[in-house]
Amino acid sequence: MSDSEFLIDEEEESQIDLTPMLDVVFIMLIFFIVTSTFVKEAGVDVSRPNAETAVVAKSNAIQIGITANNQIFMDKRLVDKRAVRANVERGLAENPGAAVIIVADSDSKTETLIEVMDQARMAGAESVSVAAEGGQ
Repeated sequence: MSDSEFLIDEEEESQIDLTPMLDVVFIMLIFFIVTSTFVKEAGVDVSRPNAETAVVAKSNAIQIGITANNQIFMDKRLVDKRAVRANVERGLAENPGAAVIIVADSDSKTETLIEVMDQARMAGAESVSVAAEGGQ
């Protein structure tokens, strides 16, 4: 056996097959993507009022935020109150039976809150509720 044949055999043996490791990594990636939940938030910070009877809501709810100066936010974007109905209809089409949760600032007008609730109900939402901080 010559020296050149010995070097070729040594190079072939030193290679590591990464295919099984990549398969495992891709399977884990797919597992985490499938099992993760995506929460859509209203996208605005508000000061919620306190309520002694507040309960934790489902995570697949459609959230609508109302700021202290009565601006309405859905999915981190400003929405006109006339467009709330169309956005809720779209959300219900994506997630049938989802509840609508209105996260209203304690300084927002009740009139804006009622108008948003009406738009959500006209869109076909069966459950419309207002978010509050839990009692102390």
